[in-house]
Amino acid sequence: MAVRGYVLIESEVGKAKMVRSSLASFSYPGTKVLNVDTVTGPYDVIMLVEADNLDTLGNAITEAIQQEAGVQRTTTCLAVSLG
Repeated sequence: MAVRGYVLIESEVGKAKMVRSSLASFSYPGTKVLNVDTVTGPYDVIMLVEADNLDTLGNAITEAIQQEAGVQRTTTCLAVSLG
């Protein structure tokens, strides 16, 4: 079953626009980017990612998103169905 995660990203100072731009074209096997926004507040960029499974999502974050230039730290919130 596919999983979705909101990846909250802190970027280096002055790099939010660059990070958002590079993550908009982000690609990792078994994942797709549903949305990427530059935001105000404690985080600079928030992206919504869907993956085939939790392991794939975790690998996409640690092996790709966190490796993007300008990304300092990420926090991931998994979307759940409470029905």
